[in-house]
Amino acid sequence: MQYLREWYQGIISSFEVMRFTPMNAIEIVLIAVVVYYIIEWIKNNKVLVILKGMLVLLLFYMVASILEFDVIKWIFQNALGLSITALIILFQPELRKGLEQLGKRNIVTPFLSQDENVFTDHTVDELVDAVFSLAKERTGALIVIERSVKLDEAESTGISLDAKISSELIMNIFQNKFPLHDGAIIIRGNRVAAATCYLPLSENYSLSKDLGTRHRAAVGISEVSDSVTIVVSEETGGISIAENGELTRRVGRELLYDRLKELQNSTDEQDKKVRKKLFGKDRENA
Repeated sequence: MQYLREWYQGIISSFEVMRFTPMNAIEIVLIAVVVYYIIEWIKNNKVLVILKGMLVLLLFYMVASILEFDVIKWIFQNALGLSITALIILFQPELRKGLEQLGKRNIVTPFLSQDENVFTDHTVDELVDAVFSLAKERTGALIVIERSVKLDEAESTGISLDAKISSELIMNIFQNKFPLHDGAIIIRGNRVAAATCYLPLSENYSLSKDLGTRHRAAVGISEVSDSVTIVVSEETGGISIAENGELTRRVGRELLYDRLKELQNSTDEQDKKVRKKLFGKDRENA
């Protein structure tokens, strides 16, 4: 009890000596951001089960220490040096994806850009019309909407277009006799940036076995970026949306329209707020 009292008094005294400064506030914000992204990484990569297993081992070690099981303690202490290497090997795919996203994420440019990835109401209408026309004809399609993470690697595998979005253009691209129908198109703002792009296939074995390459590619690109991908099934004419490693199937017109409007509004509002802070109200309304 005396030890706990001294420990508590030591913590209180350290807080009394501490002086809160603006740098401390910046530190708190940075730590909060790092913790947030770590939690998002854990959630999106489904490593929570493995972490629970590690927690069980830690509790087992604590019990062994309390009961003074010297052999078990010795095994744990000597295995500690190998645990870091084991974790790197265990989480290698997730770490690689996380570093890829960090490297591709546009950190400075979004604060200075002028609506590069914001699309208009006309673009939303054209995308919805094109998707449901393709679904009605049972023409397979793969449409990737770029957000903050640049898709330069995927874009480099295709043919650059930089064409204004229209339902007719998208429908013609995915017609079987059209040279650009194979692969995905990448949407950047109000432009079709590229066509016939190849996407990484998802390694998620929990996906339904009846999903083809097109759907697995849509989930794959959503695992390594924050993109939103629309898939039209050639076999059933069904429409799906892939985002954050998850696939939403049997999407109707209203749901697709609402999701595109959410993307439009979230990007537009974020861009306006940032520009207002950086450049002031006059620059925003210029």
